[in-house]
Amino acid sequence: MPVPPLDNYRHYPRMAHWFNPILLFKLLVNVILSGIFGSYADRRLMIAALDTTDPDKLFARAQAARDSLPKTDGALWIDFVADLGDGFDSTYAMALLLAQKELELGELTLPRGRALILGGDEVYPKATEDAYRYQLRMPYVWASPDPDPDSDKGVPIYAVPGNHDWYDGLVLFLAYFCGHKPTRFGSWRAYQRRSYFALQLTDTWWLWAIDIQLADNMDQPQFDYFTLIAERMPPNSKIILCSAEPGWLYTDTNSKSWEIADYAVGIASKADRGLTVPVIMSGDTHHYNRYVGPDARQYITSGGGGAFLHPTHQLEQTINLELLGKPHELKLASVSDKGPLPAVYPPYDVSRSLVWRNWYFALTNWDFSILMGLIYWLLAIGVGLRNQWDMYLLIAVIFGWSLMGYTTTQEKSYSPTVLITSGLHSLAHVLLLISAARYFASYNAAHFVLTSAWYSPWKWLGLLLVEMFPVGFVLGSSFFGWNMMFTCRFFRMNRNDAFSALRMGAYNNFVRMKITEDNVELFVVGLEKVPSRDDWRENPKHGPRTPDEPRFLPVQSLQPHLIEQFVLQNT
Repeated sequence: MPVPPLDNYRHYPRMAHWFNPILLFKLLVNVILSGIFGSYADRRLMIAALDTTDPDKLFARAQAARDSLPKTDGALWIDFVADLGDGFDSTYAMALLLAQKELELGELTLPRGRALILGGDEVYPKATEDAYRYQLRMPYVWASPDPDPDSDKGVPIYAVPGNHDWYDGLVLFLAYFCGHKPTRFGSWRAYQRRSYFALQLTDTWWLWAIDIQLADNMDQPQFDYFTLIAERMPPNSKIILCSAEPGWLYTDTNSKSWEIADYAVGIASKADRGLTVPVIMSGDTHHYNRYVGPDARQYITSGGGGAFLHPTHQLEQTINLELLGKPHELKLASVSDKGPLPAVYPPYDVSRSLVWRNWYFALTNWDFSILMGLIYWLLAIGVGLRNQWDMYLLIAVIFGWSLMGYTTTQEKSYSPTVLITSGLHSLAHVLLLISAARYFASYNAAHFVLTSAWYSPWKWLGLLLVEMFPVGFVLGSSFFGWNMMFTCRFFRMNRNDAFSALRMGAYNNFVRMKITEDNVELFVVGLEKVPSRDDWRENPKHGPRTPDEPRFLPVQSLQPHLIEQFVLQNT
């Protein structure tokens, strides 16, 4: 993969405008096409068919990490970060933390990870060449410049594909991470050969990373691969299982991704070698949380690599699901050294307060507000042409069908709460539009004589545009944002949309793991504030003689902190 030109960071993308009408349309097309690719051209099958390595070599490839990854004082340090490649500022800030030779967290000093696991959704909002180049690769190239560009050796980087990586049928993901020649991400190197993989970390600790496609299934070659690995692993080995989605959080809306994770746990269990899965890790939800099962298994979501923030205040205290066919209850964990404080980031109170920023939805999402202004204008034309009850009914049907349909589809629910709140939201738009349209129709009739020389249909349309467009832009768009704000704050609704509208690249996080034969110690690192675009400067130390110096530094140093620290015992 050729090195892209080193352009100025000021030209790089900012956080995605998720409510941009053009982007929404393109994403809809991508979802449809990726569904077709997933069903009829599953590239997991193709890459497995091309990777004709025999079973012995496949297992040897998984074992290679144990001997090739260097240890620090007898321990292997690896990092897990997910949901990156959105805006430059937050992605680059996290890459800077991951690249530091030593990370200072109060009294703690953590060495750099000897391998980096990307836990899904490497780019946003969709998989394109520009997104992979400028929103993922270049931030990492600049954060940790390549000390030896001619060498294929470097810090290994492994990636799990998420749904956004699958929106092009996994074409670019495979090109960047699964090529025959390692792709360089600065000092990092991509060595994997498939979109799923197993790594032996120590004699007793392994890492499995599964590819759940679009939460559809585990393909047969992937099943065969992990079955092969499980049957050859040393007895009583422990597995860190990585998936692109925290399926345990989605059982109320979509149980597919959990079923695939459950299936992977079943592969380990059925090998009859005493294999266990003490921890399951994922991204996809852009915050940090940790649940604990009755068997002490840890369920970790760490999706803070640079994408927009998701709320935490909607997290359930307990989750009931099935694991290997048996009832399984998860409980939200407490931060080990902070009493009953829940293991979430950002904290509940911060999450609740941030949602109120949607008071300004119409301004922060001005492109969506333009669409609402045009919709209000077009429907007001109908009222102007036929100011009768049947036109009012048609407007009610349009708003009810679109807004209630949108909400029930997003929430995957027809519960009374969903129906009532979305119904009231639709009704508010209907009353606003009809009232405004009738008022302006009456006002125009009284002040502009339709039979005068001034009047023409085009002038009438222009006048109505001037009148109705601001109503839709300001109030119509605000109604949309306020509905998401209140339902997100007081009900378990609009978890994604109410926060994607804020486009906040803050409260980021990643997990650094210290692995020994006796245990795995996890350090969850948080970064509350990310520098703005104008707060980066060229690093004066960066140059040919100092290839390990990052190219850009923040005006004020980054302030990472420890969210929590806990140990998984190898028992």
